[in-house]
Amino acid sequence: MLWLGLAILLTCILIGARIGGIGLGAVSGLGLLVFVFALGMPPGNPPSTVLGMIIAVITALAVMQAAGGLDYLLELAEGILRRNPARITILAPIVTYALIFVSGTQHVIYALLPIIAEVSRKAGIRPERPLSISVIASQQGLTASPISAVTVALIGALSGSAVGLPEILLVTIPATLVGVGAGILVVFRRGAELADDPEYRRRVAEGKIAEAEASARLLGPARRNAIGSCAVFFASIAIVVLLGLVPELRPNVEMGRAIMIVMLACAGATLLLFGASPEAAVKGGVMKGGLVAFISILGVSWMGSSFFHANETGIVGAMSGLVTAYPWSFALCLFVLSILLMSQAATIVTLAPVAVGIGLSPAVFLGVYPAVNGTFFLPTYGTVLAAVSLDQTGTTRIGKFVVNHSFMLPGIVSTLVSTAVALALGSTFIQ
Repeated sequence: MLWLGLAILLTCILIGARIGGIGLGAVSGLGLLVFVFALGMPPGNPPSTVLGMIIAVITALAVMQAAGGLDYLLELAEGILRRNPARITILAPIVTYALIFVSGTQHVIYALLPIIAEVSRKAGIRPERPLSISVIASQQGLTASPISAVTVALIGALSGSAVGLPEILLVTIPATLVGVGAGILVVFRRGAELADDPEYRRRVAEGKIAEAEASARLLGPARRNAIGSCAVFFASIAIVVLLGLVPELRPNVEMGRAIMIVMLACAGATLLLFGASPEAAVKGGVMKGGLVAFISILGVSWMGSSFFHANETGIVGAMSGLVTAYPWSFALCLFVLSILLMSQAATIVTLAPVAVGIGLSPAVFLGVYPAVNGTFFLPTYGTVLAAVSLDQTGTTRIGKFVVNHSFMLPGIVSTLVSTAVALALGSTFIQ
């Protein structure tokens, strides 16, 4: 039963990931159907608290986007990059990390990537360098953001322990920043200089390099609404962090519900004060991306929960000895599953019951947490494909062996370094 169930589980994940979008969650529903009604497995439980937190945060983000807040943040980021073109390889990943950290979504990187590509090309710098590490920095920033779906999933996974949002941020922020720094170092002089790259020279000769259009600036009331929506959103993030730091401010309210309350209130305040359109919020890219994440996590984590509860004894017995002897080995589980699921949040939710079952300490779970960033490994992830397609010079590419792509080296280095630092910090600060 264990091996049959595992085969069905992996088949559903692989097929769903290939379909893309909500396919992962929908196909996982088929697997759950087979588990429960054909094989007689227990139905398991969907992660209701995690899903509630995710939809509340996505609602606040979508309303901020409708008010122009994300456009304003991108305008600020573009200004920093255009004023410092010679430092684009250093600044681009830092700006990307910061933007994803404060927004809690990778959605904004799609608008930032063409700016990075254009600024680096005009500065005569090989775009592969800043583009590759910026994509990796977006993943690192997402795992450190206090309001991202994956951090919300981690909060839910650790809710029964003494590790809360303050401890998570204390470990993840420095660990991911060091990881990004290591990634910058390995790409800083990577590849031939742009003027010497044969593919770039061929494209120039064939007239395939076009000038990018300038971004429209927010003006008048639209700009004021955008700035106001950002102020409300950042204030909400500050309140969430404060509630985590001072539990006395939320008597009888668990952290998950506190996050839901604050984020829904943030959305309501933005709608009332800054002219955000509810229709625009629902139709925007943030809400669409958030719903995809919601459905994916619902399906795959519920299917995984059913499989784990049916085979708990075998799974725990097979993994406990290895993880007890080598706690860091759980990082490999996170990394490999994130490659298959193409979702950091779904990976955390799926493996959280396994971590509890084998008795993995919260400090170690938090320490290996950055290993969840394996989505770059196969060049099928949205941000990876976008970076390749938006680099008109052809320096950012997927190799003929598929895995020898531009993102592999900075991705591996950043993930290894951030995980090692997180393990060290977790063992130091968390008992």
